Amino acid sequence: MKHLLSIHDITTDEAQQILSVAQDLKSKQKKGIPHPILKNKTLGMIFSKSSTRTRVSFEVGMYQLGGHALFLSSNDIQLGRGETIYDTANVLSRYLDGIMIRTFKQSDVEDLAKFGSIPIINGLTDLLHPCQALTDMLTITEHKGKLEGLKLAYLGDGNNMTHSLLYAGAKLGVNVSVATPKGFECDDEVIANAKEDAKKTGAVIDISYDPVQAIKDADAVYTDTWLSMGQEGSKEERLNVFKDYQVNKELMGHAKDDAIFLHCLPAYRGYEVTEDVIDGPQSVIFDEAENRLHTQKAIMALLMAD
Repeated sequence: MKHLLSIHDITTDEAQQILSVAQDLKSKQKKGIPHPILKNKTLGMIFSKSSTRTRVSFEVGMYQLGGHALFLSSNDIQLGRGETIYDTANVLSRYLDGIMIRTFKQSDVEDLAKFGSIPIINGLTDLLHPCQALTDMLTITEHKGKLEGLKLAYLGDGNNMTHSLLYAGAKLGVNVSVATPKGFECDDEVIANAKEDAKKTGAVIDISYDPVQAIKDADAVYTDTWLSMGQEGSKEERLNVFKDYQVNKELMGHAKDDAIFLHCLPAYRGYEVTEDVIDGPQSVIFDEAENRLHTQKAIMALLMAD
């Protein structure tokens, strides 16, 4: 594994290794055992899209691994505009040991990997969110003791989060059932790729418009904001379209009694999820948020260590 651009690009063994290393690093951190695996290493963090959790978790993660993280905002670097991605990738490769990028176009992430000579980590694009999906698999493992054969239901927008959950489930043997409103479906190519990956692990990929069908007998239930960054202008329209996909007590009643609830945050209580669910006993959102730190540390360690 030279980069983490998409979970579709890595093998099942590599995905499992990320989770295993994350568990080990989490255990060491909890016990106060130093693990300076990336001593004297520097990670460049390019943010074309801002994020509290992504910045803090990567920056703290590099510190705990003995390295240093350098924040580069859209004011510091204009990817593909003032300078070509080819030039940017080559220059930064001379300074840094790795790059995490959170941006809009998936092609920008792929071009950095193509033209640079250091590991590239996809911190989020409009198409994919691989670090979060691997984090979610770690969280499910902690609460359920396994992944293979479990059912994960996703309700809401067919977005970057949904795409990466499809890829993660397919690679790790998790049955993923997605329900979206018409007009907000997942990317066709992503669905096809996930179904192809699923053939190797026996996972079942189910895509529908029916939230009750999707959540039935689920071991884990997932949703995401209905209003991602830049979509605020269509708020009223989206709220009306998505109202039947709200994760509430009634809908959760169709999942297994011991189902857990996940959300990548930020969450808007009363919209995609009700307070009694997200703040209730089935919610594991803060374990999930913490696990971003440990999972990303594992990814950085595996990619950047000597």
